[in-house]
Amino acid sequence: MNGEELRLLSSALVFAARKHRDQRRKDKPASPYINHPIALMDVLVSEAGIDQIEILCAAILHDTVEDTETTEEELQQHFGDSISNIVMEVTDDKQLGKQERKAAQVSHAPTLSIEAKAVKLADKISNLRDLRQLPPPSWSLDRRQAYFDWAKQVVDGLRGDHALLEEIFDRQHRHRPTQ
Repeated sequence: MNGEELRLLSSALVFAARKHRDQRRKDKPASPYINHPIALMDVLVSEAGIDQIEILCAAILHDTVEDTETTEEELQQHFGDSISNIVMEVTDDKQLGKQERKAAQVSHAPTLSIEAKAVKLADKISNLRDLRQLPPPSWSLDRRQAYFDWAKQVVDGLRGDHALLEEIFDRQHRHRPTQ
């Protein structure tokens, strides 16, 4: 990674930390939300060996439009079209109801770019790990298992471009919650 790419990644981390600063995860300790995008980047770099700067920045920024007041235009201004486009590919349409958004992720998965597929796979890997290790206290076993089933439907539509990420997901999926 060259100096310019390192500065871009640092800028994405600072931007996401600022945007998510008041958000918490749904786990019992109410972990800082920024831990989630950082976990995605770690999966991509440390486990899958991905070092493409656009993918790493998009992983850090993947929930900014969906979960904060960030706009697509703001992302384009700060990070350019390539990164912004990847983020927008993995961003749910919040105008849809929850079940419609979930169905849209399943149907939209095969149409994602190879870069967006990497981000989406890392997101699902991270979410499965979180649900196993620190589930939201209000989530029943049935709800957690349903999330595992739905995540697999999404990932099945992403298959074919990132064998290592798919393998990591499959290993996580085999450890469905049982209690």
